[in-house]
Amino acid sequence: MDRIGLIVNPLAGIGGRVGLKGSDGIETQRRALELGAIPESIHRASLSLIQLLQTESTLEVVTFPREMGETSAREAGFIPKVIGETGASTTAEDTRRAGHEMSALGVDLILFAGGDGTARDVCSTMPEQFPCLGIPAGVKIHSAVYATNPKHAGELAGMYLAGKARLREAEVLDLDEDAYRDGRISTRLYGTLHVPYRPLWLQNRKAPSPASEAGQAEAIVADVVDALSVPSGIAYILGPGTTIRAIARELNVEKTLVGVDVVRDGQLIAKDVTQAQLLNLLETMPAKIIVTPIGGQGFLFGRGNQQIGPEVIRKVGRENIIVVSTSAKLRALRLQPLIVDTGDAEVDALLEGYFHVITGYKEQMVYKVIS
Repeated sequence: MDRIGLIVNPLAGIGGRVGLKGSDGIETQRRALELGAIPESIHRASLSLIQLLQTESTLEVVTFPREMGETSAREAGFIPKVIGETGASTTAEDTRRAGHEMSALGVDLILFAGGDGTARDVCSTMPEQFPCLGIPAGVKIHSAVYATNPKHAGELAGMYLAGKARLREAEVLDLDEDAYRDGRISTRLYGTLHVPYRPLWLQNRKAPSPASEAGQAEAIVADVVDALSVPSGIAYILGPGTTIRAIARELNVEKTLVGVDVVRDGQLIAKDVTQAQLLNLLETMPAKIIVTPIGGQGFLFGRGNQQIGPEVIRKVGRENIIVVSTSAKLRALRLQPLIVDTGDAEVDALLEGYFHVITGYKEQMVYKVIS
């Protein structure tokens, strides 16, 4: 009998839709709940486990009580073996203790749902070369230990148990979230985990944009900015990223580097918005979305820009999404497609296919998008 350990950080990613750019810390989690955030990691863990119901071998899920894994396992159709204890609210120490106890039991693989902070906690307790795999549920996930989406996490776990996926060493990275909220990127390497690997099932680590891309970014700005300046009544939803910040700078608009802002007729009308604020805005005016993929990973939606959630994308429409990227960033993906992981399977399917990506002044590249 194969045994999977399951660890869920129930509050992972809770700050994303409400524009808090992370979920670390009790105060951030409290604010997110006050703003109406709905935890998603428990359901995302269930989506992964559902894929494992189709494996030929008998599978036992070993997990911690209630929202730390038991709820997800039962939602997916498993009768889990529940170990350990937790308090009224879970902590990073609970995650570390769960990782230690499950590895000591000798489970075949540990699945953990969360973001970079959760990966750090798991990494700190794992014996050398112990098999682990992340189910993406955080806001910004820079670490290379996560599957590209929950479904792929379950499929990749099944491949590993069947001997069809090898392990590779992958980096655990994390950001200083306080600096990130202030628009400063400060990333640190915390260690490595050994994870099952198959191309397109496992995400790459986040890569920074090189300074050499500045000239091409200016050409992209020249292509895009005219449309934003002409009075049209159309609201342009600007996602995070240095390329899009350069567009805002040309408009003399103050852009939050890691937030989502809205301009109309060349003027800033909403800054650092939440998903709820975007939905309210879309009730009163037409809109377009401008996004750029994450360097090294290729995520278009679902990492770092959860404010532009599936409901927003559905209202705006696929035809009103503008993708901008330097060609160097696309080349760095080594022909791998762009990726979407919005949390809504129907919207992900809507976004699949080919997009025209603006790569310079009057220059475009046709690029594939998958989920």
